[in-house]
Amino acid sequence: MKIEKIRNMSQSELASEEMKLRKELFNLRFQHVTGQLDNPLKMKEIKRDIARIKTVIRENELKAAEK
Repeated sequence: MKIEKIRNMSQSELASEEMKLRKELFNLRFQHVTGQLDNPLKMKEIKRDIARIKTVIRENELKAAEK
């Protein structure tokens, strides 16, 4: 997911997207343990997307605190 797309989301959209990605990561980890995961690099991409979302959420919190 591109950072520009993430920055254009509202706080509620960011929170729901983070939860969706966390569920997907859980499912990918489960598949990895059972040997059913075809592309293990997908887990890395999901983790990075979660980190990007959390970064934007924190930036928004800091902007709100400045005002």
